[in-house]
Amino acid sequence: MFSGLFQPMHLIPILIIVLIIWGPGKLPEIGEGLAKTIKSFKKTMNETSTATTIEYEEEKKDEEPVRKS
Repeated sequence: MFSGLFQPMHLIPILIIVLIIWGPGKLPEIGEGLAKTIKSFKKTMNETSTATTIEYEEEKKDEEPVRKS
């Protein structure tokens, strides 16, 4: 359904519309805000992944049966 949605020929009209709406002076601010949002999202996902991995390893360690010799 969305195959080929973001091809270069589709992005050109979108960029033109963005330029008309916000103008070239506002684009650096929008780009900076978008970059900060993406960095924050990646950082949060990484922290969540790390915390989940640590919890999983702790649970796995607690569930291991004790072997008697």
